[in-house]
Amino acid sequence: MEQHELVIIGGGPAGLAAAASAAQSGVECLLIDEQASPGGQIYRATETIPKQRATLLGPDYQYGRKLVDQFNNSAAGYLPNTTLWNLNSQGEIGILREGKASLMHADRVIIASGAMERPIPFPGWTLPGVMTAGAGQILLKSSGLVPNDGLVLAGAGPLLLLLAWQYMKAGVTIHAILDMSPPGNLWRALPHLPRALLAHRYILKGLRYQLELKRAGVAFYNGVSDLHAVGDDSLEAVEFKHGNSKKRIETPLLLTHFGVIPDSHLSRCAGCDHHWDAAQLCWRPVTDEWGNSSLKGISIAGDGASIGGAVAARHAGRLAGFESAHALGKLSAKQRDDAAREDRGWMADDLRVRPFLETLFRPPSALLNQPGDKTIVCRCEEIDAGTIRSAIRAGHEDANQVKFLTRCGMGPCQGRQCDNAVSQLVAFELGVDTMIAAGYRIRPPIRPLSIEQLANLNCAGEEQ
Repeated sequence: MEQHELVIIGGGPAGLAAAASAAQSGVECLLIDEQASPGGQIYRATETIPKQRATLLGPDYQYGRKLVDQFNNSAAGYLPNTTLWNLNSQGEIGILREGKASLMHADRVIIASGAMERPIPFPGWTLPGVMTAGAGQILLKSSGLVPNDGLVLAGAGPLLLLLAWQYMKAGVTIHAILDMSPPGNLWRALPHLPRALLAHRYILKGLRYQLELKRAGVAFYNGVSDLHAVGDDSLEAVEFKHGNSKKRIETPLLLTHFGVIPDSHLSRCAGCDHHWDAAQLCWRPVTDEWGNSSLKGISIAGDGASIGGAVAARHAGRLAGFESAHALGKLSAKQRDDAAREDRGWMADDLRVRPFLETLFRPPSALLNQPGDKTIVCRCEEIDAGTIRSAIRAGHEDANQVKFLTRCGMGPCQGRQCDNAVSQLVAFELGVDTMIAAGYRIRPPIRPLSIEQLANLNCAGEEQ
């Protein structure tokens, strides 16, 4: 079996920084990435994007090119267009590349899988014409595609403002921005404001986006509830409640965003311990200050461990890289600590704003755990909330029991789109404050793998 000292999974900010810092410290390492080029979701296509589009996306995106260049100039190996279908506690990694499945082994593994948008079911969310804001931004970054006939953005989170600002700069018609954050969030967030002001660039940036959008005539609706996507074969309009009145906006496209949560499928598949984060409303892996998980030899860096954003992810990746170099005997503890000192300080400064943002953009509880009975929760198997409630009331008291009974979470996405929602439903119906189990149990293959590919499995590096 092909052997590596260190394998890094994911080519976003954390993965790139981890690979560069580990290679710089003398570690033989390999970065594995699903994408065709480094950068992850946040810095997607940064090597090939036209200058005009890069300028439109802003300086935060443009910084990604510097990070990618640092990685390319390092001695780290790179395996793009590669999907992972397994990771176990012994450092055995199952990959799928060019249609062939194989296995490799690493002395240490850094999971840098990043975040995913929080899927929240609401009436009509499965209609063609309803997408996530992240998907819209991917199309803009990778292909320069923007909506032709305008759109509505809805949800809660700073990405809505960023994407709206980028679309406005690109000449896209924005019919409205529907802010679904509960009105009381601002008052609950105020105690965190003094600390957040130490990372004031994020707050100032958001205020600037909002001011420029309003000056451009974009309509803002705050405190929106009861969101419906309406249409027969595709989206025709968005209906919602604003104050005491119901409103309707005709639109062919609705982009939604309700914050992000760690993409924890790999860490759960490996068997790492996870805990419920009440502030971020998700299960996330248990890690120490260096990113080490509960399993020896497996660490988790960046948003895959805890949501902190791209800047914090870069610093967390470097810390994980230096820690791996220490664990592999390339750096002494003092050398590791000295190399990591600045990154540790910068990351702490950057994270000061997180409690404020998490409280300000916290989604409404009713949206998280009280979808209507006819609302589809599992898109793959077309299971609605009523079916899930019936299973819970019949005595199936955790997400996995619901999965066994209803097939919710057994489709091609392997539960990525319904795991959190089902667990929220279970918790609410049983009257507990947090979920009673850490979501679905994740087993390989965590990505689709054919029987033929599994039957022809070989160890990476072997001749077929």
